[in-house]
Amino acid sequence: MIKAIFFDWFNTLASYEPAREKLHSQALKEYGFEISPDRVLPAVLEGDAYFFEENTNSPMAKRDPEEQAEILMRYQSIIVSKAGVKADRELVAKIMKKVGELFKGTRWTLFDDALPTLKELKQQNFIVGLLSNFDKDMNPLFHELNLEPYLDFAVTSKEVGADKPNPLIFQTALQRAGVDASEAIHIGDQYKIDVVGARGVGITPILIDRYNFHPEIIDCPRIRSLSELSDYLKP
Repeated sequence: MIKAIFFDWFNTLASYEPAREKLHSQALKEYGFEISPDRVLPAVLEGDAYFFEENTNSPMAKRDPEEQAEILMRYQSIIVSKAGVKADRELVAKIMKKVGELFKGTRWTLFDDALPTLKELKQQNFIVGLLSNFDKDMNPLFHELNLEPYLDFAVTSKEVGADKPNPLIFQTALQRAGVDASEAIHIGDQYKIDVVGARGVGITPILIDRYNFHPEIIDCPRIRSLSELSDYLKP
């Protein structure tokens, strides 16, 4: 029987406002490229896949500054290229700098389905936890977004010294929840980080694919909205 539900943070419960595809679209416009946010979104998601793969192979925090800078440049290059723009390294660097300037005005915002889902889970007496590769204390953010009543705990990479998919972060969540792996579900948007990581310690994974970016994933449940989660919690 499922007793605990664990959530990833970014692109699972929350995202940025303004959305990143809007920021990239605006930055591209600054350099003469009129590309709508809808067209930029798949490029951003592909860039994410590259970045998370690199971080899984070797955490960014443990790399030297030059290597970090090169990965970020490659990330931006992927987005620019996949958005249909041909740009040399100098132009990519300028676009990346502009995105960084625009990003300073962003804030965290919950997806529309996040709070209703968390409320419903608490009403049903599930243990609810958050697992995130976040390198800062998230408590002020939870307070700002009124999440405190609906989360029993949060486990971050800052706290345990390991990023998902490292087993330690999942095992710590199981200990906090006081449940066996067979009694927990983890929902996240990254296959290698969330699905493979959770499955590696025996937790049932669910991939949330809000933008239908991973239709090829068929070895685990794949949902488009957290409102679908209830279908997997029925006895």
